[in-house]
Amino acid sequence: MKTGILGGTFDPVHYGHLLVAETCRESLGLDQVRFIPARTSPHKPDILPADGHARADMIQLAVAGCPEFIVDRRELRRDGLSYTIDTLQSLSNDRPDDELFLLLGADSLRQFLSWKDPEQIARLATLVVCNRPGEAELTTTQIVEWVGAEIASGVIIQKIPGVDLQASDLRKRIRSGLGLRFQTPRAVEAFLQQHRLYAEKSPADS
Repeated sequence: MKTGILGGTFDPVHYGHLLVAETCRESLGLDQVRFIPARTSPHKPDILPADGHARADMIQLAVAGCPEFIVDRRELRRDGLSYTIDTLQSLSNDRPDDELFLLLGADSLRQFLSWKDPEQIARLATLVVCNRPGEAELTTTQIVEWVGAEIASGVIIQKIPGVDLQASDLRKRIRSGLGLRFQTPRAVEAFLQQHRLYAEKSPADS
């Protein structure tokens, strides 16, 4: 089985995340995409997102009716920082016959060599860098500069259509009393309203 892995805080999930998952699923012939919300990002350890299970619940609402999309809560159940290498090793142990594809943004790939055990990550999963709307076209030369020739040789560049959405912008809209229509599924917007998430400014928005 070909399995895509889309990690992040999803704080909150929006249509940009869903477009990345669906575009990669179609283009790469993935059998499933696992959304894996982080408990605590190692890149922003001092910034706490909304409750992890609330974020996972919102993803579950967003992907309802799409059996190829799976919400995987393993990082939320694990103490400490959410390292990608730990998640990949856990997935490899649970699903030894799966071919893993790690879906990344260009900003994440640019920092990839600072991650914990990047070489082992690249051995466990094919890296797919998603060139999102509003970003300059990625080149092989850039990728070699970021991760080195050996890792770059296995990187897939995937162009993502659609609009450029940022979770931080959605949080700001909520605090300003603005709606999220056409930026996140209606079920997610209703969840946010019901639980009054992001009504107050958080450290992530400073």
